[in-house]
Amino acid sequence: MAIQQLSRTLHAPAHPMAKPGYGKKAAPDQLPFDGGTFAHLPRREAAIARYIDLLPDGSDISIKTLAKEMEGYGQMAVGSALKYLTTAGHLRRFVEEVWVEREGYRQVTRTWFSRTARHEHWWRALLCDDVPESGKEPGVPVDEPGEAERRGYSALARIARTEPRLPLSAASCEALAPLAGEWFKRGMSESQFVLTLTFCLPQPVRHPFGFVQQRLINEMPPELPGPVQGLIAVECTGCGVPGTAEALPGGLCGPCRSTPYTARPERGLPADVVRGKADRIRYEMEERRPSRSPDGHARGPRSPRR
Repeated sequence: MAIQQLSRTLHAPAHPMAKPGYGKKAAPDQLPFDGGTFAHLPRREAAIARYIDLLPDGSDISIKTLAKEMEGYGQMAVGSALKYLTTAGHLRRFVEEVWVEREGYRQVTRTWFSRTARHEHWWRALLCDDVPESGKEPGVPVDEPGEAERRGYSALARIARTEPRLPLSAASCEALAPLAGEWFKRGMSESQFVLTLTFCLPQPVRHPFGFVQQRLINEMPPELPGPVQGLIAVECTGCGVPGTAEALPGGLCGPCRSTPYTARPERGLPADVVRGKADRIRYEMEERRPSRSPDGHARGPRSPRR
C-alpha cells in the first residue's frame, strides 16, 4: 500500500483519458529516462513534465485536467508551466485530421510530448513526417543560412583525406560545396553522404572532380515532402491559435512569447516568520474584540496593554 502511494506510475492509468483523437501523443525516438532528464527545468516544470511523461498516449493533459489531478498546482501555474515546456522543446500542439468511427474525418488537437528536449527544426520535421530514425543525424535546419554548404565542404574534405581514389583539392571542394549542401538540406546524414559517394568506385578514377560532381547530381536524394495528411498545423500552447510552424516559432504565438515568464519561488517564508505573523494577527483581533460586562452588555474595545 505504501508503494502505491509513493509511485506516480501506478496512478497514471487512473488519469482521465481524452476524447478519441485528442490527448497526449508521445514523440518518437526518445532517450530513456534517468535522473538528469528534467534537471534543466525549474522544480514545478520538472514535476509536471515527469507526470506527463508517465501518462499513456491519449491521456487528457489539458490545463484544467492537470490542475485537477496534480495536487498543489492551479490552472494558472499549469498553464505557465506548459508554455515553459514548449519553449524548452518538450511539448508541441499540432492540429491533426483523424478518422473517428461514425463521424468521419475531423480536426483535433493533439499534444505531442517529448521526454528528450528537441530543437525547433526537429519539431518542423515531425510536422512533415520526416523525423530521422534513432542513431541517424538530423537534417540541417532550414533557418541557418550557409550551414548546409559548410557541412558539404567539410564532408568532401574528409573524403579527400580518407579516400585516395578521390584526391579533391580545396578549390574542388569549395566548388562542389553548394551541390553537396543540397544533400544535407534534404535530410541526408554525413555517413549516408560519404557512403553514397564512395560506393563501388572505379579503379582508377580518372577525373575525381567530374566523377564526384556527376554522382552528386545523379544520386541526389528527393526533396523533403510537405506536411502529410493528418498533420495540418501547429497550435499555440498558450492561447490555442492555429498557424504554420514559421508563424509559431517555439510553439507560441507572438503575444504569448512576449509574456514574461515568472518562475515560481522555490521557498516561501520561514516557518517561524509565518507563526509570528499569525500570532500578531490573532493578538490584534483579540484586542479589538469588545469585552462584555457581567450583565452581558458590551463595554467597547479593550484598552491597549502597556
